[in-house]
Amino acid sequence: MLKIGYKASAEQFEPRTLLKFGVLAEEAGFDSVMISDHFQPWKHTDGHAPYAFAWLGALGERTTRVQIGTSVLTPTFRHHPSMVAQATATLGVLFPGRVILGVGTGESLNEVPATGMEWPAYKERFERLGESVGLIRELWQRDHVSHEGTYYRTENATVYDRPDEQIPIFIAAGGPRMARFAGRSGDGMICTSGKGVELYRDALLPGLVEGAAKAGRDPEKLERMIEVKVSFDLDRARAMEDTRNWAALALPPESKVGVEDPREMERLAAELTAEQAASRWIVSDDAEEHVERIKTYLDLGFDHLVFHAPGEDQPRFLQLYAEQVLPRLRELSPARLG
Repeated sequence: MLKIGYKASAEQFEPRTLLKFGVLAEEAGFDSVMISDHFQPWKHTDGHAPYAFAWLGALGERTTRVQIGTSVLTPTFRHHPSMVAQATATLGVLFPGRVILGVGTGESLNEVPATGMEWPAYKERFERLGESVGLIRELWQRDHVSHEGTYYRTENATVYDRPDEQIPIFIAAGGPRMARFAGRSGDGMICTSGKGVELYRDALLPGLVEGAAKAGRDPEKLERMIEVKVSFDLDRARAMEDTRNWAALALPPESKVGVEDPREMERLAAELTAEQAASRWIVSDDAEEHVERIKTYLDLGFDHLVFHAPGEDQPRFLQLYAEQVLPRLRELSPARLG
């Protein structure tokens, strides 16, 4: 069954305004509202970075139906796994059946300024995430957990307020290794759009299936979430210009690795042309054509589409989507895996 979500742009809007957008998304018919957990935003000028757990608590109180969660939080450096387990469990008690924990290996932009650490190689980040996910689940399942791992320790640790239902953990994947890990250990996989069909078709989704098969799990029971970057407006020029707010996303990975200052990230993004800034986005002023391009991800097998719009007028986007895009999407179904 297809789920349709709204990405709350925490780095773009101040927290109270962002809450209003989350409420509007539920009213517009979206199924989920997801927020990333940044300590620092992609740009310094007019940037924001609210604490995801606090914001989700406020959103949960203002909504009644939508799933809420992180996409993506890093439970390995500035967040100790035991505190992530406690915070997420509290949300699960407050809003039963509505909470998702999305996790990933992190970015130096968020972790280094908050800790002063030296950013480790990918191997360590991957190992830390694996140990962290295991520890979080253990703390949700039993009392008095004494864990002595490679990176984390607990001693007789108990999370006292836990929901009756297990909270799903979605794992962010940008390559086949993380996708296999999501298949083995996750309840779902998260990735982002605009990186070329080959990555999803030949690496991420097959990796998810492979990881699930090796663990004796059914990949069809794992959600395949993708954040789809869309700029939809009846005025195409406006839709194109809106993508400049998130030009940093179009920077090549080698330009972003090791950049820990939002001012420098902003400077690098400002050097991109409008066409380059828009390269990661589905830019459209025609609903039929827009949905046809989104359908590519459904045909690949993704079943939870979370839409991220770059414009300043989010109520306009939500209204346009509710009227012209969501009804068309509801008529479609995701392809099966395998």
